[in-house]
Amino acid sequence: MSPNGSDRSPRRTMRRKLPQALALGLVIATATGCSANDLPRLGLPSPVTKEGPLVLHMWQGSWIAALVVGALMWGLILWSVIFHRRSRTKVEVPAQTRYNVPIEALYTAVPLVIVSVLFYFVARDEATLTKVSEKPQHTINVVGFQWSWAFNYENSEIPDPSSTTAAYEVGSTKEAPTLYLPINESVKFKLTSNDVIHDFWPVNFMMKMDVVPGVVNEFEVTPTAYGTFRGKCAELCGVDHSRMLFNVKVVSHDEYEAHLKELRDKGQAGAVPAGILPTGSSEEK
Repeated sequence: MSPNGSDRSPRRTMRRKLPQALALGLVIATATGCSANDLPRLGLPSPVTKEGPLVLHMWQGSWIAALVVGALMWGLILWSVIFHRRSRTKVEVPAQTRYNVPIEALYTAVPLVIVSVLFYFVARDEATLTKVSEKPQHTINVVGFQWSWAFNYENSEIPDPSSTTAAYEVGSTKEAPTLYLPINESVKFKLTSNDVIHDFWPVNFMMKMDVVPGVVNEFEVTPTAYGTFRGKCAELCGVDHSRMLFNVKVVSHDEYEAHLKELRDKGQAGAVPAGILPTGSSEEK
């Protein structure tokens, strides 16, 4: 206390400057990255499709929002602990703010604004990620079954076994199949299952979708990086769920066509029967 009884001590000066310091620290913490590409991936793999960075940026934005809210909450908690402690104020019970309508309205409005903003960005990005074109450059029917995957190249959810350009590949729990994709060309996946629910997840594609019996799900990606990437089933589908693995190999267009020709030469032309799923087909509606 100062000699005239007012609290104009260095502590009060510090109390006035603390919110400014917290705000400055928050700005520095969230503005150090020049762009989203400079931020850490926070546990996500490197994206290898045109659509992948959109998922990564949404993930990073969610973390930034969570850190901002967390920093604000911890700042308010520390403020109360430091500046309203009983040993400093000599007050047994500090002034209460119950039934303060403006503050209670603020407590209600701020969470609603936060949730609404997050919902907007999630809905916007989800609409972009699930949008498929009428005529993609390639269509592949992915068939999930206990306990592996089949890939019907250049075929829809009702593959044409008599096609002269299509080919298929079937995996097993002992040998994971490899899905070949051409680089920088759009690929639409038509997902079907003839037993239980599975989930098709090429990990580095930043995209996964359920494979449901009687329902045709679909999504579209454009690979942008050469290489071999892991894939797995992301839905607990039974005893050998953990062995439902596959690989994705992104190659040039010529290598992709050569692989399909190799499959046809081995007798794997047309489509694997497991991919024929007329019930619930979108082409029958």
